[in-house]
Amino acid sequence: MFSLQDPGQWLTLAREVNWFSILLRLCLAILCGGIIGIERGRKGRTAGFRTHVLVCIGSTLTVLTNQYMIQFFGNGDPARLGAQVINGIGFLGAGTIIVTGRHKVKGLTTAAGLWASACMGLAIGIGFYEAAIAACLLILFVNSALHRMDSYVVAKSKVVELYVEFGTVEDISGFIGRMRDKDIRVSELEVTKNTNSVDSSVAATMLLRSTVKRDRMEILAVASDVKGVKFVEAI
Repeated sequence: MFSLQDPGQWLTLAREVNWFSILLRLCLAILCGGIIGIERGRKGRTAGFRTHVLVCIGSTLTVLTNQYMIQFFGNGDPARLGAQVINGIGFLGAGTIIVTGRHKVKGLTTAAGLWASACMGLAIGIGFYEAAIAACLLILFVNSALHRMDSYVVAKSKVVELYVEFGTVEDISGFIGRMRDKDIRVSELEVTKNTNSVDSSVAATMLLRSTVKRDRMEILAVASDVKGVKFVEAI
């Protein structure tokens, strides 16, 4: 006999497929997906509140459908549809990754967040509420709190990948020599035509590694001060 005072029976009811569990899981998907999406939206990312909510709801509904098929039809693989969600979310994540004209890649964290939101939705959809809520809090922690730590580590790194525009091709050899004089090694040099300019200037992407203690801004300042350099940007 069902008792409102028994928490165990409520949990059992929430893990089965019924109107109560369906509404609970879909509402929890909106809540958890929305929490992650709001954080991304506040930072102006491509995939924000609505995108994360829809991804989480879709993943939840997929696993709910799979569980319904098993519970009421007696056949099916409980992991099959969930696996397709994990594979299929790649097309949406790829759409948030942008490679700019200066070879700068943006959107990787947002794409990873969408994939994590999809996995969170799968946990909600199957009724694994404890893991879903814990994952929601941890994803939020990674996107917000660890963002500051990531920025600090990058700022203190002695290795910088740069996009540099030069006046002529000859300026590149002068740049490499100047960097060597400043105890900075140049590697992974790739020279391309500067598509952002109408003149004969060239552009290059490269990896700079300082052999002495310098932070990121110091390396950028040294690179910007070299004769023939028209533009410098970290990528």
